[in-house]
Amino acid sequence: MRKYFRGGMAAVAGVLVATSVVLTPTASAAAQADPDTQALAGALAKQKITWEECAFPGVAEETVKQFKTVKGLACATVQVPRDWHDPADGNTIGIRVSKTQTAFKGTSRQGIALVNPGGPGGSGLPWGPAMALRAPVLASQYDFIGFDPRGVGLSTPLTCSYTVPDSTDANVLNKAKVDGCLENPLTRFITTEQTAYDMDFIRVLLGEKKTSYIGYSYGTWLGTWYASTFPSKVHRMLLDSAVDASQSTLENTWDLQPRTRDRQFQEALLPFMARHDDKYGQGTDPMEIRRKWEKGGGTREFVGQLFVAWFVLPAMYDTSQYHAAASAVASVIDATNPVGTDSEKVEQVVAKMLTYPGLTDDNKAFIAKGKQNALNAIAKKERVAAKSTTAAAEVETWDATFEAIRCQDGQWNQNLHYWNYWLADLTVNAPFIAPFMETPLCAYWPTTNSMPKPDKKTFPRLLVAQSELDAATAYEGGLATAKALPNAKMISVDNEGSHGLFPYNTDCVDDPITFYFQTGATPRKQFTGCQAVPLPGEDTTFDVGGKLTNGKVKIKMITPAVKQANKIVKDLLSGSATAQADESGMPANL
Repeated sequence: MRKYFRGGMAAVAGVLVATSVVLTPTASAAAQADPDTQALAGALAKQKITWEECAFPGVAEETVKQFKTVKGLACATVQVPRDWHDPADGNTIGIRVSKTQTAFKGTSRQGIALVNPGGPGGSGLPWGPAMALRAPVLASQYDFIGFDPRGVGLSTPLTCSYTVPDSTDANVLNKAKVDGCLENPLTRFITTEQTAYDMDFIRVLLGEKKTSYIGYSYGTWLGTWYASTFPSKVHRMLLDSAVDASQSTLENTWDLQPRTRDRQFQEALLPFMARHDDKYGQGTDPMEIRRKWEKGGGTREFVGQLFVAWFVLPAMYDTSQYHAAASAVASVIDATNPVGTDSEKVEQVVAKMLTYPGLTDDNKAFIAKGKQNALNAIAKKERVAAKSTTAAAEVETWDATFEAIRCQDGQWNQNLHYWNYWLADLTVNAPFIAPFMETPLCAYWPTTNSMPKPDKKTFPRLLVAQSELDAATAYEGGLATAKALPNAKMISVDNEGSHGLFPYNTDCVDDPITFYFQTGATPRKQFTGCQAVPLPGEDTTFDVGGKLTNGKVKIKMITPAVKQANKIVKDLLSGSATAQADESGMPANL
């Protein structure tokens, strides 16, 4: 169902300048024409593009071989102004672009379609050939274009350095990281706003009057920004697994993320395990499985955190890996006292995972990758511990693209008391994922940037696709986007959790998207409801979460099942649930 890879759509284990420049007014852009990137770029619009064989760092060799079968695949680095607000200052940034030439010649060709997989900071370069392979019908009419956004991959990167403060206070450390990053002259230009201009300039360099676009996850935010700034240049646009673009910042999207991860764990993964007690031996009641998980320490213990980070959360992004995720949960429950070093404990639990029946070769490859990621995380942790603590006055360097984009796209709440409350609330209402969370760097990052508001008269017709239990971009955020954007139509997939839907391989989901890209026609109704495909090893789609009503899924963030699970955690931690809990040595309160 879900082909190739989903790298870069969102960070699985993570949670998502000085003054940023403002390229476009925050009010409606209706009073002026789209910015003319060809004129703004000056001599850069006449640059000679040297197309060459593509390299895709980090992509599996077998996948790269498939990419190279795509007709006309070639890559090039193009130069764009570093600052589209002041393009004549002479500073440029390199953007790595991939192109395909799969569209038939003649009147059936619809032009180009850019693709972004999300992040922020995901490499989009492989997604030109990937989409050509994933959507061959559309590839006969569109030449798919991939690109690494500024700050990402083979484009000009953004790294930041800071001097480590002589303090153990997390707020002092975070402020030092942000202040150090703001000293980098490149930082304030690594924004969605600037990337939207880069996208339009790619269109200009390729000689196209308009561009189509498919964006996943954060890529839906980028697509919305582009459509709001360059509405007349949009041909077709799909926002798949959408962030909440009804808001002026990305803060609400990240506020919803931990809660929707708790929701998918309780509403979908644990019921899946309960239906397969013959495989996992944890009982037929999802609540009892949750109780066992929490009695063993859950994500409050290092082993539980490690296996959730590298086995459970990635499977929430792609539910075809639910058997691997279920085996991870069952193994952690059963391995209550693994012995040895952290690495040896991982080896023991993974060995147990591989004993469960029904694992496919794809599941086993997924587990092998997760194991290596877990071991790498342990090695990194041990290297840091070996240094005791990083010495004060030592200079640390880090890849800052993810933080620079999400923090500079609109002002986040800067009140640290608010974030203390936010973290405390998560320990009660999202206890499964709360141990992973911390105050975001955006709480220390000033910006004046803001997405321009879409104009009802000019904003293009587009489609939004969203799954009910998406663990990265909550259904509530996608629904808010569909309601807020003029002329948007939404396709909801009930009982589905995967992040990134198209192509989904059901007529209900794929047909209206394909028809729209072919003709421009959107569904008659604003909301279309579709049913999920069965989970792996099942021939029935089970109803979980909310209810599909009038094309929309009606669901609460804290569902009755999640509320009951949260009470289990609270009771166990307070020592009031069972005698065994009293003997567990867990903290007495939240």
